[in-house]
Amino acid sequence: MIWGEFVLVGGNLGRYAANSRASSTPKPGGEWVVTFLRSRIVAALAATSIILSPLPAGAETILGALAKAYQNNSTLNSSRANVRVTDENVAIAKSGMRPRVSGTGTLQLEDRGSVEIRTGRFGISLQQPIFDGFQTQNNVRASEAQVRAANEGLRNDELNLLFDAATAYMDVIRDRQIAALRSENLRFLEEQVRSARSRLDVGEGTRTDVAQAEASRQLALAQLSAARAQAAASAATYRQLVGEDPGTLQAPEPLARLLPGGLDQAITIALSEHPAIAARLHQVDAAAFTVKSAEGTLLPNLSASAGVTTTRTDTWGGVGPTAGGGSDGTQNSATVGLNLTIPIYQGGEASARVRQSKESLGMARIQVDVARDQVRQAITSAWTQYQAAQEAVAANREQVNAAQLALSGVIEERDVGQRTTLDVLNAQADVIDARVDLVNAQHTVVVASYAIASALGRLSPSRLGLNVATYDPQEHYNAVKDKWFGLRTPDGR
Repeated sequence: MIWGEFVLVGGNLGRYAANSRASSTPKPGGEWVVTFLRSRIVAALAATSIILSPLPAGAETILGALAKAYQNNSTLNSSRANVRVTDENVAIAKSGMRPRVSGTGTLQLEDRGSVEIRTGRFGISLQQPIFDGFQTQNNVRASEAQVRAANEGLRNDELNLLFDAATAYMDVIRDRQIAALRSENLRFLEEQVRSARSRLDVGEGTRTDVAQAEASRQLALAQLSAARAQAAASAATYRQLVGEDPGTLQAPEPLARLLPGGLDQAITIALSEHPAIAARLHQVDAAAFTVKSAEGTLLPNLSASAGVTTTRTDTWGGVGPTAGGGSDGTQNSATVGLNLTIPIYQGGEASARVRQSKESLGMARIQVDVARDQVRQAITSAWTQYQAAQEAVAANREQVNAAQLALSGVIEERDVGQRTTLDVLNAQADVIDARVDLVNAQHTVVVASYAIASALGRLSPSRLGLNVATYDPQEHYNAVKDKWFGLRTPDGR
């Protein structure tokens, strides 16, 4: 497991700190060297025992964190809600050829001097479109294509979320390890300050050695503060994406099982499977149907109408023999008819909308090429980073080993007067830089593997094997696409 030597670096640091405190009393010359080397050997043995021991039972895995992000992330839930909003466009479009029924009622009071005439009219009317230039048919098809595009867009959002969550998971591990390394470096430099002062007291060192060691210690203190701040920021990002604060995180392996054999194969798979490209293709279909719908406004419209009306009139007042109240009776009427509208000239609006929709179709086709270029660039970038990071891990391991051996040698040579304190400080800086580079390379290997899977369009709950119920947008669509009435949403709101 490539992360073994850094998984529980804190245990090594604890043991190293204990040895540092035990040897805090200044010891001159070679006695200090023996004590220091003994402490490093004990710390190394302690680290080895910790590395070989299993992780705590409650440690979070990356797949567990991704499952929580898939369930809890508010941004993803917003994307799902947006798809449900888009689903209703199909029902709205289908209403274009459905009947319209309305009731009407009027009450009228007319005063003619001494006579009041009260009139009440009530009726029901029906409007049934028969032909609308195929506008409804094409609007329905365009809305269905938009739903398919929204579903693919949701898949793309899921890819992005899972990748972002995996990156945040690895960022927390990396930044915690770097903070631990900075803490270890600070303790080492504190020991160097004590050693330089001890050597100055016995006449084997100079004030320059003390000043150099103290300057390095202050720099290490600043670096530790920055590393802890970065670790806190990464934890906040993790909390935003996953929905809870990071606890003990188990370092994962790269996602090699979902990766193809080569870059060319990866590009081929990505161009055929990535949801961002599929969404753009569905948007082209929607734009094409929108053009046909716009052209339908230039065709004749035919509709049927029917109505039933009841009118009642009452007359009150008057003089002479007609004085008093009376009723003029009730009249019932019914109408049936056909309405034909032939567009001749609409001021240029209909033609402009047709041209506009054609330009939108052309733009949608270009956006497909844009999406393909973006996917190709993403897969190539991730693939090359993955390969480079794998090589960097091996090289940095060798660099760490060499730098640690060099540091031990420089310390021994310093203690016999062949090296200076500055040489020791530089050698220690080389060790820390090499170990930080190794942590970064290990981080990049895992993140790049998830980036490749995301660029392939394969970073999904089912392919990852997440223990979570997969959200199916088709359920809501099937529930609302043919609804004729009803105010409640499928979830009961």
